[in-house]
Amino acid sequence: MRLSIGILSMIWNSLYWWMRPLVKWLLRRTTKLCELQRICYGEYRGAQRTCGVEYSLLQSRVPEIQKCMKYTDSKCQERSLNHDYICYAAFTIVKIKKINTQVHKKFCNTLTECMTQIWGYRQLMADVEVMRRQSYSAENPDHEEKLLRLWTALVPDDPLEARVTKQWTSIGFQGSDPQTDFRGMGILGLENLLFFAEQYTSAARHVLSRSQHPIYGYSFAIFGINVTAMACDLLKSGEAKIHFYNASKRFPTLHNFHQFYCYLFFSFDELWRMEKPQNMMEFSRIRDKFEAQVKLKLKNPMAYFQCNFVLENV
Repeated sequence: MRLSIGILSMIWNSLYWWMRPLVKWLLRRTTKLCELQRICYGEYRGAQRTCGVEYSLLQSRVPEIQKCMKYTDSKCQERSLNHDYICYAAFTIVKIKKINTQVHKKFCNTLTECMTQIWGYRQLMADVEVMRRQSYSAENPDHEEKLLRLWTALVPDDPLEARVTKQWTSIGFQGSDPQTDFRGMGILGLENLLFFAEQYTSAARHVLSRSQHPIYGYSFAIFGINVTAMACDLLKSGEAKIHFYNASKRFPTLHNFHQFYCYLFFSFDELWRMEKPQNMMEFSRIRDKFEAQVKLKLKNPMAYFQCNFVLENV
């Protein structure tokens, strides 16, 4: 049965590949609009429209469009993409498609907006990866300053006795020197935690207090670094596109990624408390359950994770 389904799927994909140009040609002849125009005019603003534009561009067999996309991808990897280039790339595609810009000015603006989201997301992936690969260094004054800010934001009434101290374990680090815990996610793990602590201070302190529950407690900082890993995975796999495409019509930035992280951390904490785990051995099970829930939500084309935190009793 599985073999039959697999064969049918292969046949369908092959037919679709060969028939798609014909279908597009027929629709253009009847509607007087190319596929990109039909998407931009017919789909709702946000992920539905942007994903449609992205798919159409990826499926394009026009060499000039493929070349344009390849070059734009290279600019993302270099982390040098800007709005001016996106405008130029969109204009190039409009020109290739022979679309009258005077008649379809709205289309040109919409296409530019979609391309800004598409390649902004790809550049964000590159930015996040650079931060993930940057190791925390106690020799770096900027890293040290941010680590101390994290402590101050979370426990302002309890000054550190020293840079290396067991006090760090009270906010969920494994030992007396937090830098060893950032090995997996690099400086990105610290940046995420610091953003949560400084931008959503009440929520972060609330989660910290819940993590110190005598029965259902957990290591706040270590959990936070694990959430960073989850956020990175969702970003790289493309499953987070729906959220980011709905979150902003401009270039997604690290600020947007940090907000995405904050939503995940707070929501993970809520599920942890609901599950009432017997011990930390249940971490993997709950993490997998939470990730599955997030992925399911991200299948909704209207998905947008907002940081509207409701603080309940510990």
